[in-house]
Amino acid sequence: MHNYFLGRNKFFTFHFSLFTLFRIFVVAMKIGNIILKILMPIVLGGAILYWMYRGEDWQTILHVMTDEMNWTWMLLSFPFGILAQMFRGWRWRQTLEPLGEHPRRSVSIHSIFLSYATSLLVPRMGEFTRCGVLKRYDNISFPKSLGTVVTERAIDSLLIMGITATVLLLEMSTFGTFFRKTGTNLQGILHSFSWAGYFVAAVCLLSMMILLHFLLRKLSIYNKVKATIRGIWQGVISLKGVRNIPLFVCFTLGIWLSYFLHYYLTFFCFDFTADLGIGCALVTFIVGSIAVIVPTPNGAGPWHFAVKTMLILYGVQDEHALYFVLIVHTVQTLLVVALGIYAWIALNFTSIKTFKQSYYV
Repeated sequence: MHNYFLGRNKFFTFHFSLFTLFRIFVVAMKIGNIILKILMPIVLGGAILYWMYRGEDWQTILHVMTDEMNWTWMLLSFPFGILAQMFRGWRWRQTLEPLGEHPRRSVSIHSIFLSYATSLLVPRMGEFTRCGVLKRYDNISFPKSLGTVVTERAIDSLLIMGITATVLLLEMSTFGTFFRKTGTNLQGILHSFSWAGYFVAAVCLLSMMILLHFLLRKLSIYNKVKATIRGIWQGVISLKGVRNIPLFVCFTLGIWLSYFLHYYLTFFCFDFTADLGIGCALVTFIVGSIAVIVPTPNGAGPWHFAVKTMLILYGVQDEHALYFVLIVHTVQTLLVVALGIYAWIALNFTSIKTFKQSYYV
C-alpha cells in the first residue's frame, strides 16, 4: 500500500512538473513576443539611423546647434506642436458625446499627450493608452472610445490623401524644372541609390506590410467579441451625431495646420532651408507624414530618410539635409516626451470618477 501511494505521488508530481514547465514555456513565449514587438521597431529605427549617420562628425552637428542655428524659430514652433495635440483632444471629446460619453476636457487632452509619449516606447500603443486613460479616470467605455479613434484615423487619412494630391499637382512644375536643369531622370535617380539605400527602402516597405498584417490579425480577434465590435461600430458612426460639424471641421483643419506650422517654422532655424519656400515645406511634410506609418518610435529612421531625400531633391546639400532632419526630429521628439511627463504628473493629481456624468472642465 505504501508503494502504491508512493507511485501515485510520483505520477502526480511528474505531471505537475510537466504542466508547470508548459505554463512557464507559454509565459516565456508571451513575454518574448512582447519584447519582440518592442525591440523590433527600435532596432529597425536604430539601424536606419546608424546607416544614415555613420561616419558623421558629431562635433560639427553640435556646432550647428549651438552657433549656427536660430533657436528663436524652434521655440516659436513649440506652441503649434502643443496646440495640435490639444485640438485632437477636443475633437476626440466631440466624437464621444453622441455616444453618451462625456470625458473632461483636461483628461481628454492629457490622454493625448500621454498617448504620443507612449508611442515612443511601443509604436501604435498610444491609441490603446488614451482609451485606457479615459476608462480609468472618467469611466468611458473602452470599445466606444476605440471606435472613435478608428473614425479619427479614417478622417485624417482622407485629409492627408487630399492634401497629398493637391501638393503633388501644385509642385509638379517644381519637379519638372529640377529635372530639366539638372538633366536628371528617374533612371538616373535609381542608379544613384546605393545598395544600402535600396535595402532601407525595402525594409520600410516590408515593415508597412507587416504592420498591416498585425492590424488585420487584431481586427480578426475583435470580430470574435460582439460587445467590442458593437462599441467600435458605434464609435465609427458617431460622426453622424456630432452636434457642431463646423467646429469638428475646424478642429480637424486646426490639427493639421498646427502640425504643419510646427514643422514649417523650423525651416527658418537654418540658413540652408530658410529660403526653400512653403512648397518644399508642404512636400517634405507630406512625405514625412507618410513615412511615420513605418512602426518605429516617432518615425525615427524612416522620417529622417524620407525628408532628407526630398530636401536633397530641392537642392539642399546632403550634409545639411542630415543636420536638419536630425536636429528637428530630436527636438520635436523631446517636446513629445516633455508633454507626456507633464500629462502623467497631471493625471496623478486628477480625481477618478466611478460614475458617468457631463463634464464641462
